[in-house]
Amino acid sequence: MTVGDCPPNDCRLFSPLVKFQAFGILIVTLSSIGGCQTVPNGMEQARLAVAQKIQAEPPGNYFIGRRYFKPEFHFWGYVRRPGQPWSAAQLVVLNENRKLAPDRERLTIGRDNNYEYKLRGYFSGDKVYELVSNRFLAEFVLQDYELISTNPPPIFLSQFRGRQGNRLEIEQPL
Repeated sequence: MTVGDCPPNDCRLFSPLVKFQAFGILIVTLSSIGGCQTVPNGMEQARLAVAQKIQAEPPGNYFIGRRYFKPEFHFWGYVRRPGQPWSAAQLVVLNENRKLAPDRERLTIGRDNNYEYKLRGYFSGDKVYELVSNRFLAEFVLQDYELISTNPPPIFLSQFRGRQGNRLEIEQPL
């Protein structure tokens, strides 16, 4: 039996409605394949920007610090070496015997939350007990600092989600 030989109700395969449905399925399929291209979402774009910024950091005898202020805790924030990802950063307590922390120096405790600094100093090798978190944290002896940015790219999951997070939760950088 050929197309011209079939009764009108039995030639559904070639009816205009079936052709239209098949065309619609084809369009939806092709458009969803196009959507699978590597177009990064907001979080991936931000992580890529952070990675590129880190790769561009010149090596040297300094550290990069991100202030991570939580009023209940007594740590300063995260510190990493230049060229290292934030996931390798250490949560630290600052030893301010030589130089006061930036916010303490300006008498604006915590207002520099999430600021990024170029830090001069060293890890003493000592661990400091932080009572509220019940953790022993690395001690960083601050010798000097330089403000890099008051609005650096996000490095914490809560920053990508646009939420504050639990006040007693200590986030790890991504």
